Amino acid sequence: MAELHTGVGRQRGARPWPRPRRIATLSVHTSPLHQPGTGDAGGMNVYILEVARRLAEADVEVEIFTRATSRDLPPIVETAPGVHVRHVNSGPLGGLTKEELPGQLCAFTAGVLRAEASRPPGHYDLIHSHYWLSGQVGWLAKERWGVPLVHTAHTLAKVKNAQLAAGDRPEPKARVIGEEQVVAEADRLIANTTVEARDLIDRYDADPTRVAVVEPGVDLERFRPAPGNRDRVAAAARRRLGLPATGYVVAFVGRIQPLKAPDVLIRAVAALRERDPVLAGEVTVVICGGPSGSGLDRPTALMELAATLGVADRVRFLPPQTGDDLPALYRAADLVAVPSYNESFGLVALEAQACGTPVVAAAVGGLVTAVRDEVSGVLIDGHDPADWARTLGRLLPDRLHRAELARGAARHARNFSWHRTASGLLAVYGEAIAAHRARLASELAGGPAMSCSW
Repeated sequence: MAELHTGVGRQRGARPWPRPRRIATLSVHTSPLHQPGTGDAGGMNVYILEVARRLAEADVEVEIFTRATSRDLPPIVETAPGVHVRHVNSGPLGGLTKEELPGQLCAFTAGVLRAEASRPPGHYDLIHSHYWLSGQVGWLAKERWGVPLVHTAHTLAKVKNAQLAAGDRPEPKARVIGEEQVVAEADRLIANTTVEARDLIDRYDADPTRVAVVEPGVDLERFRPAPGNRDRVAAAARRRLGLPATGYVVAFVGRIQPLKAPDVLIRAVAALRERDPVLAGEVTVVICGGPSGSGLDRPTALMELAATLGVADRVRFLPPQTGDDLPALYRAADLVAVPSYNESFGLVALEAQACGTPVVAAAVGGLVTAVRDEVSGVLIDGHDPADWARTLGRLLPDRLHRAELARGAARHARNFSWHRTASGLLAVYGEAIAAHRARLASELAGGPAMSCSW
């Protein structure tokens, strides 16, 4: 496979890449203003908004186009100086599933093109689309506007279908075809990790010279170890959230759907009860999130599973947490579990570690980058509840080892920041703009198309 490059590294090069003035960011299926952990809102929402803020701080204006879902939403919302969210009327104002949204892409695209048409020519220097639905819109807009398209997939259908959770629905063929089209048409493809980059190249035949790895970040001001004694901090956080003052807390944070596999954690506690009933009786599993995707088919499935396995008394359910309550939940936990079948990166894992809480995660996708095995947490091969029970049974009673992992978690998380991510993206943006200008110049001169590679 061709050598991969990171956007972060390229900005240190000698070549002065051009910097965009304004970027059109496309997020069709979910708004960055929606609460993560509900509906289709998750890590991508956090990514888009956090990156936009950091780009604006670097004097790059960002306009985020998303679908209007309520009459109460103003047409344009300024979330920070230089960052505007524009609500595009496309289809019914109520919520639509991702499966229903392709039928509204024409209406959404029309709204995006009309917004640009009201501006002076050349208003946007670049388009950054997120998820394949947005990529379809960006593909047309880049042709109409004559600007480069940068695309971030966030999840890939072929990868999800290859690692499908039991009972989950495979991604439709229409999405696979749509992703293949976007991969072929985008000027640059942003991968969160080298694993995702390889998936784009091996599974989607992406041109390696157009794939750049730029790792996501974490808000290190919001997510950080609280000052003071860790035990007292955890106790205060548990009081705040109404969690048991004693015993062990293992938390899951995310959307409730088979892909995220919170059932693995509940089954693991049931398996732990068979292995060590005394220890299992001291464990509280906290499931924090709302039903999403195919999880909407049976929103009470986890409660029913806990009752069937006889561990309902060991499981607590919390709605998605906002503000300071989310960092408080991470600090209240002895361990945070991320048992997903696939993650393009795993922002929850990074947020938890930034708060100084070790993570137990499935060794899949971006989680092998987000978590350093036996340094900031533990990676588990597969989703066998018995394996998860053994890991919980080993870590929870070992206070010294958990303290060591907690220190490693905080150190590891400090390697990631949204400023670092934005810097990496700016390098890729600049390279895409330079390549686009070189190609236009060559076409005007009547010569063969030129490219500007890493």
